[in-house]
Amino acid sequence: MKIYTKTGDKGQTSLFGGKRIAKDHLRIEAYGTVDELNAFTAVLHDQCPYEEVKNTLAAIQSLLFNLGSVLASDPEKDFSLPGLKPKHIEELENNMDRMDAVLPELKNFILPSGHPMVSAAHVCRTVCRRAERRLVTLSHESAIDEINIIYLNRLSDYFFVLARYLGHMAGVPEIIWKSQD
Repeated sequence: MKIYTKTGDKGQTSLFGGKRIAKDHLRIEAYGTVDELNAFTAVLHDQCPYEEVKNTLAAIQSLLFNLGSVLASDPEKDFSLPGLKPKHIEELENNMDRMDAVLPELKNFILPSGHPMVSAAHVCRTVCRRAERRLVTLSHESAIDEINIIYLNRLSDYFFVLARYLGHMAGVPEIIWKSQD
């Protein structure tokens, strides 16, 4: 099977279910940003030496594919696709609590740097925030299950805590933000 179809050469693409929409439609922006987040999560996964974190990141990638498939589907058709569940949010929260328990109290803003893994986690955090904003925007014109927005909100928090945790595990000090006059 060829990867190219030429059906998108005029700025249109198909949703799962066959409906054609513009490539710059909010729905495409939303699932495209989720796809981008998935790719950046892979970059972080491939830099990380810690198996437990790698396993969590791989599970997150699968859930992001689930979310992307839901967003890439025609909302006017009923598909039984795997979706996000409250337990996925609880898993993120439990992971954050475990990591946070070994971290020093955060008293200042910190710069998103210090180690390639730390920086990659912060890129994931910021792309995740953008994905969340795209879903919120899309929700103004199309029904979006609230759990999808909640999951992305919690996931961006997870990536922040993970960035701190990875720096801690690597023995890298956090860089405190200092205002430049």
